[in-house]
Amino acid sequence: MLILQLALQSLRNRALTTVLTLASIALSVTLLVGVEHVRAGVRESFSGTIRGTDLIVGARGGTLQLLLSSVFGMGQPAGSVQWDTYQRWAQHPAVSWTIPISLGDSHRGFRVIGTTEAFYEHFRFRRDGRVEFAAGAAPADEHDVAIGAEVAARLGYGVGDTIVIAHGLADIGASDHEAHPFVISGIIARNFTPIDRAVYVSLEGLEAMHEEPEATGPAAMPGATPPAMPGATPPPMPGASPPVLAMPGAEPPPGAFDAVPRPQRAAPTPHEDHEGHVDGDEHDDHAPELISAFFVGTKNRMESLNVQREINTDLGEPLTAVIPGVALAELWQGIGNAEVGLKVVAGFTVLIGLTGMLVALYSSLESRRREMAILRAVGAGPRTIISLLVLESGLLSVLGSALGVGLVYLSLFLAQGPVEQRFGLFVPIRALGATEWTYVAVVIGAGFLVGLVPALKAYRSSLVDGLAPRV
Repeated sequence: MLILQLALQSLRNRALTTVLTLASIALSVTLLVGVEHVRAGVRESFSGTIRGTDLIVGARGGTLQLLLSSVFGMGQPAGSVQWDTYQRWAQHPAVSWTIPISLGDSHRGFRVIGTTEAFYEHFRFRRDGRVEFAAGAAPADEHDVAIGAEVAARLGYGVGDTIVIAHGLADIGASDHEAHPFVISGIIARNFTPIDRAVYVSLEGLEAMHEEPEATGPAAMPGATPPAMPGATPPPMPGASPPVLAMPGAEPPPGAFDAVPRPQRAAPTPHEDHEGHVDGDEHDDHAPELISAFFVGTKNRMESLNVQREINTDLGEPLTAVIPGVALAELWQGIGNAEVGLKVVAGFTVLIGLTGMLVALYSSLESRRREMAILRAVGAGPRTIISLLVLESGLLSVLGSALGVGLVYLSLFLAQGPVEQRFGLFVPIRALGATEWTYVAVVIGAGFLVGLVPALKAYRSSLVDGLAPRV
């Protein structure tokens, strides 16, 4: 206890040096622990963007391209999927639910996604997070649209407002679908996922928006023959024989109609039976022909691998089925070099901070020669001198680490909202993990070891050297 009091009093007497050393250690720990904390939080938030979905299916292409376009709204999908193909896989015995999505349009820089009610019912993120509405409800018909929280905040929209969707990802006035406006039916509650920055419409509404208006017929050119009245005899074709005229009820002359071709009934189409009934298409007029991708939830997680293999090897239409967790791990591995770089920078920063503490303690020995000599003169042994200096460096490392961890949480508390608003990146405030505690323990242990260097120098200094004045 006496050594602890001496160490605290010694640090208090050298207040300026102590404060500067604490600041150096604290900033080093802030960078080291902060980088790991942010990395783990970003990874957790990143991997939790989609949960509960067993497969993501799209046109044949790259795994990351399918993941980024369908989940994160980045880039364009590799191709389209036939609606009939989607329905075939949706009816697979091992499939519990599916969510079709259609991409390709935007509204003032925000991605527009066509989907069905299954999205609001089955899509999950992070720990069983669900799509909930802060105001209004999900789209009920082809003229309704639901928007994310960030879309509503940035554009100042509310329930009941009317918006116009543009074709493509760039806002070009000539490509706006002004003939088919949408009414905001609901605003999705903020969930810190790409949903906040998206606009959701129904597949039927997206299809109706892209339909061309019915043709009204071109205007007649000057000098053109006016159209025939209903029931009138059409004019003869150029070079044709004049029509044979006959009085009503009279028999036409023999051979009068031999040169006139008899109308033939068109052969039935594959969707038409002998009675002229059309079958095979049970959807309404606005059913889509193509979609961009679809999410799959299987009845049993063990069956997802079998369904994935069946989809990837299907000969009907070339598709790619990926497991979201595997694709996210692959994507994170691709950007892992940035993690290593940040860790290296943080490690060197801690090393610089510990070196600064060593320099401060070692340099202070010159002004503490008389103090050390007096302690030895009153009976303090070598262990006491070594313990005193090691304890001082240890206290600096402990206080600096505590201050650094406090700065990490203070920074997260102040910057969490602005970072999410500016970059769409949510870093949760959570307790320190095993890796962060390991880093803190290493810094504190290194601080105690650094104190051995000035302690050994003080121990080797003779009593006479400390008491003799220097000129």
